[in-house]
Amino acid sequence: MPIAPDYRPAPVHAALGDAFYDVVAPARFPEHRLRFRNQEAASRIGLGGLTDAEWEAHFARFEPLPENLPRPLALRYHGHQFRSYNPQLGDGRGFLFAQLHDAVDGRLLDLGTKGSGQTPWSRGGDGRLTLKGGVREVLATAMLEACGVPTSRSLSLFETGEPLWRGDEPSPTRSSVLVRLSHSHVRFGTFQRLAYEGEVANLGRLVEHCIAYYLPEARGAGDAPFALLRAVTIRSARLAAAWMAAGFVHGVLNTDNMNVTGESFDYGPYRFLPHCDPTFTAAYFDETGLYAYGRQPAVVQWNCERLADALAPLGTRAQLAPALGAYAPAFREALPAALLARLGLCARNADDDALLVESLFAWLGTRRVGWDRFFFDWWGGAASAPRAAASPAADAYAEPAFAPLRARLEAHAPAAPARLALPYFRAAAPCTLLVDEIEALWAPIAAVDDWGGFHAKLDAIAARREATTLD
Repeated sequence: MPIAPDYRPAPVHAALGDAFYDVVAPARFPEHRLRFRNQEAASRIGLGGLTDAEWEAHFARFEPLPENLPRPLALRYHGHQFRSYNPQLGDGRGFLFAQLHDAVDGRLLDLGTKGSGQTPWSRGGDGRLTLKGGVREVLATAMLEACGVPTSRSLSLFETGEPLWRGDEPSPTRSSVLVRLSHSHVRFGTFQRLAYEGEVANLGRLVEHCIAYYLPEARGAGDAPFALLRAVTIRSARLAAAWMAAGFVHGVLNTDNMNVTGESFDYGPYRFLPHCDPTFTAAYFDETGLYAYGRQPAVVQWNCERLADALAPLGTRAQLAPALGAYAPAFREALPAALLARLGLCARNADDDALLVESLFAWLGTRRVGWDRFFFDWWGGAASAPRAAASPAADAYAEPAFAPLRARLEAHAPAAPARLALPYFRAAAPCTLLVDEIEALWAPIAAVDDWGGFHAKLDAIAARREATTLD
């Protein structure tokens, strides 16, 4: 491929050494049928000009990108899964394919895969991804980006022509390989593995690596392990707040599913809230509700504590503890900001903003008004009062119990009132991504290979993002 000016390769992970990864070979697939290409994301990394043949070569056959990793790397890590430590983890059906810089903001990005074949960490699995799983992840990342959540982005999805057998869906089912863009695949579990194995020197190298490439706020901020932990703790608190505002339930908040950049990734049994319910869970196997919607902030904090445990060999747990103290204030600051952004409202002051959040959760927690419906109806506050009066939820808004929340909404100035003239706000309902909708999108794909609903949903999500996501 000709090298575009915006293509800036940076394969820095390889320099950490083979204690951090295994060199692997990608699977060879019988078919390569392109189902999704994220042209916007590709353009930001200098790959927007790839021909269809070049796209297939790099993202289905995984031929190396110019001046990048010569062979894929399956990354090594451990993790707590549902609070039980598992030292048998690692990239079991994915690998790090390439690293490069974003041409817009200059940040380092990873190109990682899902469903690209077996690795030394597959633990007897086939290393494949179902097509339905790939479709679900493309939809998740698009919607979360539209909700303002820091998230990986889906770059490419190919159907690969292999029948797969899975116990949780009708089999055989179709297969796929996904490529995603993420700002880092260095997980909490990456540190945990090094601590578990007693690799203290490598643990220190990883800390310095992350500060150099991923955490500019930690540079020159004192003791390196402390600075890293504090930066990651704050970023993680902001991520948890963004999930809460989005009404998103990740489903598997294990320590191997959290990374140092505070970015959401790896979407399995996720769900979006139908209405406000702290006990709402995403995974059918989460029998105790450990990762329920309302427990996510506490779970993320617990995970940060496990990262502190892993960093303890570089100092002491007592020395690191103050960094964890940044979590609660960061979350308290981030949650009102995230909810105000979802409502298209300007901040007033810390007290008023906090009272709005308290009123919002208290009222929505006693009503079955749709989560997305509420934010759609009241986007822009007072400027949307006429729209809210015509909503299917208008009767709930007319109740005396809603009056205090309405007053708080109307006390905040709209952040971008001109957006209300966009077609998105003239629709009768918001764009949502509830589990029943995903199943309805998948059904015609499975039955007759009809992708119309899938692409229409992505267009609707893009319209929502244009209308509601504030810079």
